[in-house]
Order: sequence, then C-alpha cells, then structure tokens
Amino acid sequence: MSKLFSIALSLLLLIQSFNLDMVDVAQLDDFLTHAQFHKQKYGDNLLVFISKHYGELKKQHDIEHREEHKDHEELPFNHQTCSHFTSAFVLNAIDFGVPKSTQVTDTASNFFYQESYYPVQNSDIFQPPKAT
Repeated sequence: MSKLFSIALSLLLLIQSFNLDMVDVAQLDDFLTHAQFHKQKYGDNLLVFISKHYGELKKQHDIEHREEHKDHEELPFNHQTCSHFTSAFVLNAIDFGVPKSTQVTDTASNFFYQESYYPVQNSDIFQPPKAT
C-alpha cells in the first residue's frame, strides 16, 4: 500500500510540475482550431505549428502575422508562471572564531538585602477563629 501511495504522490508532483491549469485544458479547443487554420492557410503540420507558437519560430511568426495576435492570446500555455520554492540553508558545525569577552567579577558589593515587609504570619488577621 505504501508503494502505491508513493507512486501516486510522485505522479501528482510530476503532473503539477508541468504547470497545467484548468484554463489550459479548456483552451485546447482553441489550440486545435488554430492548428487547423494554420494547416489550411499555410500548410503547416503540427510540429511546425508548435514551433511557430511555442518554439524558435515564435518571434518571426509574431512579427509576420500581427493580425492573428488575438488568436495567439487565446492559445493554452501562454501564461506567465511564478514559481515559489524553498531552499534549505544548512551550516556545518564550524567555529567562526568569535572572540569571547571576559567575565566581569565584582568583589565589592554595595547592596545588602533588607526585609521591607512586616511579617504577615504574626498578625491576627490570618489566625484561625477562636471560640469564646
């Protein structure tokens, strides 16, 4: 059971690393429609279409076909991503040689404690009641 859980968790992390959103899944129809448009108008196959919109031919295609800019914005996987990650910063046990100050010892004491309260246990308030 633990192996199955480990495999499922690994697959989940793999799928999340592709950065797929539900918006991208919903835009797959626009992707296929625009690919058909390129096939009919320019004779592009799927690999050339992907290269023109996501690969090395993207800049050239954007310059030459500015009228299709609105269609290009509706294609999936064209969003900006922001990845947050944590990094562990671990220091080994290395002595950095921080100088230690010497301890100050005061031999002459100018303070003497004197009891400043009246002994409470001798007062009549805290004594048990007496029967008369």
